[in-house]
Amino acid sequence: MYLTSEEHAILAGKHGKATQKAMEILVALGTIYGAERMIPVTSVQIAGVSYDNLGEAGLHFLTEMAAGGGRTRVLTTLNPAGMDVENWKALDIDPAFAEQQKRVIEAFAHMGVVTTCTCTPYLSGNTPHYGEHIAWAESSAVCYANAVIGARTNREGGPSALAAALTGRTPAYGYHLEENRKPGIRIDVQAQVTGNDRLGALGKAIGTKLEGEAGRRKGEKPIAYVTGVVQASVESLKSFCASIATYGGAAMFHMQGITPEAAQWTPAQWAPPTDTLIITQADVDAAHRSMNDTISGEVDFVSLGCPHLSIREIARIAELLEGKQVTKEFWITTARPTKQMADMMGYTATIEASGAKFATDTCCVVAPVKGRFKALATDSAKACYYARAKNKFRTVLKPFDDVVAEALK
Repeated sequence: MYLTSEEHAILAGKHGKATQKAMEILVALGTIYGAERMIPVTSVQIAGVSYDNLGEAGLHFLTEMAAGGGRTRVLTTLNPAGMDVENWKALDIDPAFAEQQKRVIEAFAHMGVVTTCTCTPYLSGNTPHYGEHIAWAESSAVCYANAVIGARTNREGGPSALAAALTGRTPAYGYHLEENRKPGIRIDVQAQVTGNDRLGALGKAIGTKLEGEAGRRKGEKPIAYVTGVVQASVESLKSFCASIATYGGAAMFHMQGITPEAAQWTPAQWAPPTDTLIITQADVDAAHRSMNDTISGEVDFVSLGCPHLSIREIARIAELLEGKQVTKEFWITTARPTKQMADMMGYTATIEASGAKFATDTCCVVAPVKGRFKALATDSAKACYYARAKNKFRTVLKPFDDVVAEALK
C-alpha cells in the first residue's frame, strides 16, 4: 500500500502513540481488502458507544487511546449511547451503568469527538455532500449516506471509525471506489408502500431476497436498483435504510427517481442488471405480518425514533398528544440538537405533559431495557428485529400515528 510522507510519519509514531495505533489499524484493514492507498475523509461517525455493547474491554481501549494523545482531525460524532446523558434517572437507568456510560462519553470527548449521540448524524450537523469520502459506522446511517446523499463510505467498525477520526484517513476500497457502487440486481416493487412501517417492511422483504442472492452468488451481495417506489420522504427513507441494512446487510442501494446516483445507471450509460426480482404486495404484507407477534392489549412499551426522529416527526407527536395522557411507557428517541429545537418550539412541553418521555442520546435498541418490558409497539422494522433478538420482546409494527394511539390505550 502506498503511503504519503505524512502517513508514514503517523505510522512511525511521530504524531503520538494513539495516532500511530490508529494508522496501524487502517493499514491492516487496507491490506486485508487490497487497498492501494489511503484517502482523506471529512466526516466520521463512530458506533459502539453504549457501555452495554462495549463492556470494560471496549472502555479500556477508548481510555488508552485518549490517554495516548488521540485527537480527532475531522468532524466526528457518535452513535446512540446506552442512556439519555442528562435524563437517565427518569428512564430508570441503573446508576452503576450510568457511571460507566459517562466514562465512555468522557473518553470520546477527551479526543475531540462531538458527543452528539445519534444514528441520524445527517439531521444534526454531520452532513456530508454528494461524492464526499467519509468513514461512518452505524448501519442505517451508512446506507443513508451512500444511497440517499451519495457520499462514499464503507460500514466501519468502532475501532476503524475512531482510527479514521484520529488520522483523517481511510483505506481506498469498497464503496469509496466507483466500480464498486454499480447495481448488480434490479428489484421491481409492484406494491403500494407509504409510511415508515411499510417502507420498513419493504426493506425487510428486499433484504431477505438480497441475503438469498448472496447465498446463490457464493457470498457476493449485489447492490439493488429499486424501481416502482413512486415517492419517499426523508423519514421513510431513513426507515427503509435501517431495515434493508438490518435484514439484508445492505450498505447501499439505488432507487429510481429518488436517490441521486440512480440516474447515472440508465440503459444509455450502463447496461442494467439482467437479474430482476419482483416484490409484490403479498411480499410486503407478509414481511409486515412477520413483525407482529403480539396483540395491542399486551403492549407495555411504546417507542418511536429508530432511527432517531426528525423535528417534523416530533411536531406530529406533539399534535397527536396535545391535551391527552399516555397509559404506557412511551419513549421519544432523538438527537439532542433535535430535542433542543423541540424545546424552542414548545413540542417538548406538550409531549412531556402527556406523560411521554424523551430518551435523547439513546434508543430502544442500545439502552439496557431487557427484562423491563414484554411487548413493544413501534413503526420501525429495525426496532422489531432488535427487540426480539436482543431483548426478547414481542413486537407490533404499526403506522406512525397508530403507534402514538397505542400509547393512549
